[in-house]
Amino acid sequence: MKVEMIKKAFRVAFPYTVPIFAGFWFLGLTYGIFMHAAGFSFWYPALMSLTIFAGSVEFLTVPMLLGPFAPLSALAITLMVNARHLFYGISMLEKFRGTGWKKPYLIYGMCDESFSINFTAHIPAEVDRGWFMFFVTLLNHIYWFTGALLGGLCGAWLHFNTAGLDFVMTAMFVVIFFENWRQEERHESSLWGLGISVVSLVVFGAGHFIIPAMLGILGVLTWRRGRREMEGELVK
Repeated sequence: MKVEMIKKAFRVAFPYTVPIFAGFWFLGLTYGIFMHAAGFSFWYPALMSLTIFAGSVEFLTVPMLLGPFAPLSALAITLMVNARHLFYGISMLEKFRGTGWKKPYLIYGMCDESFSINFTAHIPAEVDRGWFMFFVTLLNHIYWFTGALLGGLCGAWLHFNTAGLDFVMTAMFVVIFFENWRQEERHESSLWGLGISVVSLVVFGAGHFIIPAMLGILGVLTWRRGRREMEGELVK
């Protein structure tokens, strides 16, 4: 019975990841080729895609590995680039509850694409939620790893123009926002996020507004969550 439940969760999760497969293989190949062009053996992109599993940071590791040893600088850059995962984590607190041993991997493997699927997908009632999210995360991880591995192996003869590829991330975040807006009954959190971002942009400028905006949004969301929990206790 449990085997059938796991198989059903896989069959439902797999179609959601097919578009990610195409994007991750393309990006993974690009990363592998990039590493090869920088003089690294194929096992570097393979190992880093398996362990780091953060596309933006993995691209940034190339100049870090080629430059002087600076662990504090690497830590600061990684925190700034992946600060958005703080918001992913807050959004997934309830969804990851009750997933058991799968929860550590769901947290570890929560990339942008896995977050967008697991947060917005309408999972049928007869499908186990934990296994569905596990397979979404695992499949996306496999796609990225195999793409990077192939790029590292075939980097000597694979060449293509990647100009404009970075806009894919922006487009994905816009889609996530509007999908979340469509599903919300009340839009206070989204409006707070937009308002704080606009104010930070005006005050700090286009080159420095992201970190203040993220800190402001994190503070407001934490305050709102604490307030709702207090109101719930008062109602009880």
